[in-house]
Amino acid sequence: MTLKKESTPVGKKQVKTRSKARYIILFVLFLSTALNYLDRTNISIAAPQLSSALHLNAVSEGLIMSAFGWTYAIMQIPGGFILDRLGPRLTYGLALIIWSLFTFFQAFAKGFGLLFGLRLGLGFSEAPAFPTNNRLVATWFPRQERALATGIYTAGEYVGLAFLTPILAWIVSSFGWQAIFITTGAIGLIFVPVWFKLVREPKSHPKVNEEELQYIREGGGLGEDTGEKEKLSWAKVSVLLKKRTLWGIYIGQFGITTTLWFFLTWFPTYLVTDKHMSIIHAGFYSMVPYIAAFAGVLFGGAFSDFLIRRGFSNSAGRKTPIIIGLLLACSIVLANYTTNIGLVITIMSVAFFAQGMSGISWTLIGDVAPKELLGMAGGIFNFAGNLSGIVTPIVIGAIVGQSQNFGGALVFVSAIALIGALSYLFLVGKVERIKVN
Repeated sequence: MTLKKESTPVGKKQVKTRSKARYIILFVLFLSTALNYLDRTNISIAAPQLSSALHLNAVSEGLIMSAFGWTYAIMQIPGGFILDRLGPRLTYGLALIIWSLFTFFQAFAKGFGLLFGLRLGLGFSEAPAFPTNNRLVATWFPRQERALATGIYTAGEYVGLAFLTPILAWIVSSFGWQAIFITTGAIGLIFVPVWFKLVREPKSHPKVNEEELQYIREGGGLGEDTGEKEKLSWAKVSVLLKKRTLWGIYIGQFGITTTLWFFLTWFPTYLVTDKHMSIIHAGFYSMVPYIAAFAGVLFGGAFSDFLIRRGFSNSAGRKTPIIIGLLLACSIVLANYTTNIGLVITIMSVAFFAQGMSGISWTLIGDVAPKELLGMAGGIFNFAGNLSGIVTPIVIGAIVGQSQNFGGALVFVSAIALIGALSYLFLVGKVERIKVN
C-alpha cells in the first residue's frame, strides 16, 4: 500500500503571521513618557511644602515652575538636530540618564538659585523626548494606526499622574518634599537598561519579521529609513518656517499646551490655596482630571483613526478631534462661577479630557513634515508648544500674586485655548507631507 503525501491545495498559499514588534516599541514609549512627565511635574506636588521650606512667594514659585520650560523650549531645535544625527535609541537613552540625575539632585536644593538651576538642567535634558517619540511612531507605525499610537504613548503623561499623584502626595506628606525627587529620579535610572534593550529601528529589531516591515512600508511608515543620512542645509530646514500649515500647527500647539501646563504646575496649588484642601486631599482629587485626560487622549487618537478608516480625508480625520478638544478646553473658565468642589472637579475633568483629546497634534507633524527633517520639525513644533511652559507658570504666578486668587488665571488659560482652535480652523490647510526640493 502506497501512502500519498498531502499537498497544499492549488491556489492556497501559507500566510505567515505578521509580527507585532511595533507594540513593544509603543509600550516602552508609554512607560518612558509616564516617567518623563513624573520627573517634570513632581515639583507641583511638592510645591506647597517646598515653597514654605525654601521661603518662596507666588512669583518665585512661578519662576521655578517655568525654569524647566525655558531650556526645554530652547533645546527643541538643537534636540531635533541631535536626534537626526544620533538616531532615536541613543538620543533618548542618554537624555533619560541625564534628566534622572537632575531630578534626583533637586532633593538637595537649599534655596531658589540651586533649585532654579536644576530645573533648567531638567528641561535641557528632557528636550529630545517627544521629537524622539514622534520619530519612532512615524518610523514604526502605518498611517492608519499612527494617531492611536500617538494617543497611547501620550496617555502615559496622564496615567502616571493619575495613579501615582496620590502616592507621591503621600510620600511628600510622610517623608518630606525631598523624598519625591529621590524616588522619581531613581525610577528613571532603573528604567535606562529597559530602554536600551527593547528599542531598535525596524530593520534591526530581533522581534520583527518581513511581513510586519512590509505592512509598515505600505502604510507610509519609515521602516526603511535607517540607512545613510542626507546632509542638512539651511535651505532645507527653512522650509519648516515658511509653510502656513506648519505655523498654524505651531500656534495651535501653544494653545494645547497652555492648558496642559496649568495642570502640570499650578493645579495642586490651586486646590490647596483656592479650595483649601490638604496636600493628601489635593492629590486624590487631582486623580479625576488626570484620568479624564487619559481617556481624552485615547478617544482623540481612536476617533481620528476611525474617521480616516471611514473614508474621511487625512485633513478632516486629524484636525477634527484637535479643534473640538481646544474649543471644549475653553470650558475651564466655568470653574470661576461655582464654589462646589464636585462641580469644580467636573469642570476641570471636562477641560483636561478635551486637552487630552487635542493632544494627538503630534500625529500631524508625523504626517506633514519632510521625511528627512522629522526630528527637526518635531523640535520646532515642540519648541512652539513649550513656550507655554515658560509663559503659563509665570503669568499665572503673577496673576495669583496680584489678585490672591485663580480667577484671572483660568480666563487666561481659556483664552489661549480659543486662539489655538482658531489657528487650526484658519491657518492649518490640507494635511499632506511637505516635499523638500
